[in-house]
Amino acid sequence: MFRTETRTDAKGKKYAWIVKSTAMVNQFYFYGMDEDFGPFFLKFSTYFPYTAKLCINGHEYVKRQLAKEGIAFEPLDNGILSCTNPKRLQEICDGLSAAKIDTLLRKWLAKLPHPYSPKDRQAGYRYQVSIFQAEFSLTQVLDRPQTGRIFFEEIIRENLDLGRPDQVQLIFDRRVRKDTPGRFRTRVLTEGVIPSLHVDYKNTKIKQYHKEGRALRTETTINNTYDFNINRGLNNLPALRKIGFQANRRLLNVQRLSHDCSLGEQAFRQMNEPTVVDGQRASALRFADPLVQALFSALLIFRLLPRGFSNRELRDHWAPLVGKTSHSITPGQMTYHLRRLRLHGLIERLPKSHRYRVTKQGWRTILFSTRSYNRWLRPGFAQLLPEEAVPGTVLRRRFDQLDETIEQLLRDSKLAG
Repeated sequence: MFRTETRTDAKGKKYAWIVKSTAMVNQFYFYGMDEDFGPFFLKFSTYFPYTAKLCINGHEYVKRQLAKEGIAFEPLDNGILSCTNPKRLQEICDGLSAAKIDTLLRKWLAKLPHPYSPKDRQAGYRYQVSIFQAEFSLTQVLDRPQTGRIFFEEIIRENLDLGRPDQVQLIFDRRVRKDTPGRFRTRVLTEGVIPSLHVDYKNTKIKQYHKEGRALRTETTINNTYDFNINRGLNNLPALRKIGFQANRRLLNVQRLSHDCSLGEQAFRQMNEPTVVDGQRASALRFADPLVQALFSALLIFRLLPRGFSNRELRDHWAPLVGKTSHSITPGQMTYHLRRLRLHGLIERLPKSHRYRVTKQGWRTILFSTRSYNRWLRPGFAQLLPEEAVPGTVLRRRFDQLDETIEQLLRDSKLAG
């Protein structure tokens, strides 16, 4: 083989020189092209116990199968950009099994030279396949790539806390305690102008990035199966596949809740608009209605009572909040409000009784609504109203600066009245 060595010329200047030499070869590789799996490589160790490594790419397997079946597709680097038969595409992806991978290995072990001779194999010395590393990816192709890049950068900014233990255990569905080994963190790495989001759980990592400007790529790489109490046998590939793809989906769900307001918008409208349940119609619980806010405040008192509350008990607490006495509100009027709350899913009736309790979703909705109204919305309006607000508050100063900037822009553009 050839090596480089450092030599010195007559003037003392050092330079590199190529010389013939010998060396012990520790590893040797075979790079192959399989008709079913596409490119792969096999790496063998030259010393006992002659371990080996097989590396394959599932996307290449899928592309080969689509081509063999005559299904038109547009390839993406390490993925599929489009396909005329997406249902069949998914079936092919799901069909990449441990048995097919093992068959590929046996096929090429029979063709290639390797440390175990035919006599060794007849004596029972055979390779057993274990999973050294497995990557499970989800590629979502975007119809507007430029918008997708902006969308992904917004996701990164809003999810820098994903590496915290409380978030990681949601994504991987694993309990993380103080004594759980491993590093839990979020990193944002930039290669050129392309950012990528990285979330670590022990030896397992999730990477998310904008792929080739066309797709959002989420991939979970499991480097140690024992992170999930699963041994490395190839027969455990289905279990690892489930863990990997579920982690991808959970990450996207967390990001959707933090970025996309469609779910929050739907929940907000469900409360603020009339609803019909099993043919029963209930009027809206308007967020800004002082009667509704008072009703929510009264319900907070009953959250932890195991027996729930009755019509009269709620009436006794609600009446003072609206400036009335409990005697001035009839049971029928209170029943009307109880019916509204029940049909909107905020309370439920206890079986075989005339008592009610606040639902889990109702508790969260009521608590968030009352706190945001009392601690943020109402005090905020008190600071920003031009005439009534105190001049020295931060919010008032910022709005005054904004008004002045807009007025100056209008004057500079000669648009002012």
